Amino acid sequence: MDIPEQLRCLFSASITEQDGSYVVDVPEEEIHFRNLQEDETYRIALLPMSENDDSVQSDAESTNDSSPPTPPVQEGDTRTLEIVDIGDQGDGIARVERGFVVIVPDTERGEKVTVEITDVRETVAFADLLKRVSYYD
Repeated sequence: MDIPEQLRCLFSASITEQDGSYVVDVPEEEIHFRNLQEDETYRIALLPMSENDDSVQSDAESTNDSSPPTPPVQEGDTRTLEIVDIGDQGDGIARVERGFVVIVPDTERGEKVTVEITDVRETVAFADLLKRVSYYD
């Protein structure tokens, strides 16, 4: 399956019926972390959850489990990310799956960069800049 670069978020949810309409609840963190606007219109793709789809299954199970989800990155991973913000200490901030934060020193907001993940913690990862891919801002 081809996933376009315009993809804003990806999450698992159930469809519920409400007053004759069907509703998919968007998690609050998707709105805050993905810079989605409440009054905007977005395309939504619905895919059935299959028994063989480990990534979707594990995300769905983690929402029902009291343990924190496993970070979506590992030390040594190489990723191409967009720097969406600058932190208090001047480092670039990127977000990956489920809004997980990756801190990248020596970057600017709007840059698309290739990084290597160097340190992973429960709620944040740190990465070294490998290459500046482009600048969007």
